Amino acid sequence: MSSNLIEKAVQAQAERQAAAHADVAHPQPLAAPADEAPLVRATDLAKTFDVSAPWLNRVIERQPRQLLRAVDGVSFDIPRGQTLALVGESGCGKSTVARLLVGLYEPTRGGFEFDGLDAHAAFKTPQGRHLRRRIQMIFQDPYASLNPRWIVEDIIAEPLREHGIETEPVALRERVDELLKSVGLSPLDRVKYPHQFSGGQRQRISIARALATQPEFLVCDEPTSALDVSVQAQVLNIMKDLQRERGLTYLFISHNLAVVRHVSDQVGVMYLGRLVELAPKHTLFDTPRHPYTRMLLDAIPKMHDTGRARTPVSGEVPNPLNPPDGCAFNPRCPHVNERCRVERPNLLTLGGIRIACHAVEEGRI
Repeated sequence: MSSNLIEKAVQAQAERQAAAHADVAHPQPLAAPADEAPLVRATDLAKTFDVSAPWLNRVIERQPRQLLRAVDGVSFDIPRGQTLALVGESGCGKSTVARLLVGLYEPTRGGFEFDGLDAHAAFKTPQGRHLRRRIQMIFQDPYASLNPRWIVEDIIAEPLREHGIETEPVALRERVDELLKSVGLSPLDRVKYPHQFSGGQRQRISIARALATQPEFLVCDEPTSALDVSVQAQVLNIMKDLQRERGLTYLFISHNLAVVRHVSDQVGVMYLGRLVELAPKHTLFDTPRHPYTRMLLDAIPKMHDTGRARTPVSGEVPNPLNPPDGCAFNPRCPHVNERCRVERPNLLTLGGIRIACHAVEEGRI
């Protein structure tokens, strides 16, 4: 699917919304002062899964334990009110990072600070309940993330009841109605079941549920990947409007670079569990440095380049149970040398971006 089609659909949807609400003043995004500490800070975050066969099988077959390093030393900051997008091929560890940040997984190494607080330590204490109100997640599949036996009112009201925010029936219904209206749905929809909605409407319900606790940080795990282009545009514009109005901070995970270009402030490119490039959006799309980033961007179909031969993303992602020595990208890299095959590059700050590549560090590309 052409990235231009998605961008045009998003822009067209935004123009229609602007025309329909031209008389409504939208607040400006809440920009954090330059010297303010980031709201979200991940430091050397890692998660290893034991995927070994049962003990008896290993003894009989004389097999060692197998460890899968799904995330291996990821570090980034997200300033308050901004969006960091993580991109990469399937299996690179993006969704594992998302689950680490909301406390669904406990890190094997490293840590995650939220507003200066050690989040994973706080999740284990009574204070963790309040912290979970401030951090919410929007899941990828709107057909699987909503309980099919509950009506919409119960789905959205559940976090309000669970956190003791609202328990009085009349006030609870009023709050549900407000949340439905904030995502472009009607209060009359509260008595319906999820199967009575389209995919885009279900994702709006998921967003309304995530907003119920008035969070400051939303982790969005490919929230538009199951939707078609026009519906993607509607959902993305709702999310951007909500960010402007409420000063929300997003971690946005996607494999669609056109969507990332529309919503992000910073972009991190992941490969086999590690960040290989982290840069401001315009810098990364205009002047990509890492060979893998260049390969991803060159594979995007462009309407004005009709007839030009495109360079596909060559090769395959190595087996994460047996990653290559040195740089994980070296079997697919056109600029590989002996150092790349034996020494793993560190994420360095070069020219205003963070990049893990020996070829860039040595000036070979």
